[in-house]
Amino acid sequence: MPLSEASSTGRSVSVMMLTLNEEGAIAKVVEDIRRFLPEAEIVVVDSSTDRTPEIAQRLGCNVVRQFPPKGYGFAMDAGFRACSREFIITLDCDDTYPCEAMEQLLVLAEEGYDLVSASRLGTRPASMRLANYIANKVFAYTALLWCGVHSTDVHTGMRLYRKSLIDAFPYDPDGMALPVEMQVGPDSLGYRCKEIFIEYRPRIGESKLVPIPGTIWTFRRLWTWRFFFNKKRAQAKQALAGRV
Repeated sequence: MPLSEASSTGRSVSVMMLTLNEEGAIAKVVEDIRRFLPEAEIVVVDSSTDRTPEIAQRLGCNVVRQFPPKGYGFAMDAGFRACSREFIITLDCDDTYPCEAMEQLLVLAEEGYDLVSASRLGTRPASMRLANYIANKVFAYTALLWCGVHSTDVHTGMRLYRKSLIDAFPYDPDGMALPVEMQVGPDSLGYRCKEIFIEYRPRIGESKLVPIPGTIWTFRRLWTWRFFFNKKRAQAKQALAGRV
């Protein structure tokens, strides 16, 4: 299926990135986005102490400052609220995700999918530590066991969401690991979800990963959307059905 002109140029797309001291990478990543989606809206939610926000503004991004930082979940929420286009693509600003994969995400969205996730874990990436790879496999297995969600990578930083999904889905921005909830929650409620595999590249800059709190929050998010003894999931599914 060929892309519509609005998607192929980026007129229907917001690309959203959360940044924390990414001055070494942001110019390259924005340039890559512009190469594939020249008319996309680029929203940057920034909590940096370096020159990242100045560089982003100079490059024409819509910069939302969140300083002092309020945490990943509230930054992601602020980014979603600032995006104005039909499709929202999330992207880490460390050059680990291939911008050329955005076209494939958009093709699937135009076929009717509400959420398209770019999994890093078709095989173990050379740029991912073994401990992180094992942890991600455990998270994916837990998502299947607890939530009935088939995903190989619930923590990927690259996804496409239909904005109507973001506006309707009752996510909780308080805390870490919100991308996990943004995968398993919509899937649990019956949204049309799809997964593709991408190459995960070496990062520019230092990792912001905090393993122990991140692991705790991941399991909390998964437990929130479990399919057993869960009134919240049943109520959310009923509310969604009432809007259709």
